[in-house]
Amino acid sequence: MNILIVDGYNIIGAWDELKRIKEKDLGQARDRLIDILADYQAFTNTQVIVVFDAHYVSGVASKQKAYKIEVIYTKENETADECIEKLVSIYKNVQTQVYVATSDYMEQRITFGRGALRKSARELLIDIKEIEQQIEQKVEQQLKKKPQLKIALNQDVAERFEKWRRGK
Repeated sequence: MNILIVDGYNIIGAWDELKRIKEKDLGQARDRLIDILADYQAFTNTQVIVVFDAHYVSGVASKQKAYKIEVIYTKENETADECIEKLVSIYKNVQTQVYVATSDYMEQRITFGRGALRKSARELLIDIKEIEQQIEQKVEQQLKKKPQLKIALNQDVAERFEKWRRGK
């Protein structure tokens, strides 16, 4: 099993698309990152955990599920780095490979020392772009497989036939 632990605000600060969104609304940037990671998780079958620092969102620590992604907001006075280090210690074992996505060099070194593999923000973005291309190719292949009509029909007639086919 593979687990990807993402330093949320680090990634938001590193990706151009998310930086632009963050300038207008930090919450939307978080949501967009979660959406992107949900697609990544669905395609790679990798468990994804996103950690956000509490200093941007005050209050007590919380965990949420968005799609199938675990989203963690650290408690006050706890950094995302500290939380990520704890998570690596919890999840890293012989059967589980843990990756940490961050461009924070110190965090990469610490988590690597605990057995996790690092993935920079740039590497994660490259992976995601490749996955998006693979998804587009699969969609194109499916569209090509769709049988084409031998007789050209106008939209109204085609809709009527479709209703008959579905028994409506």
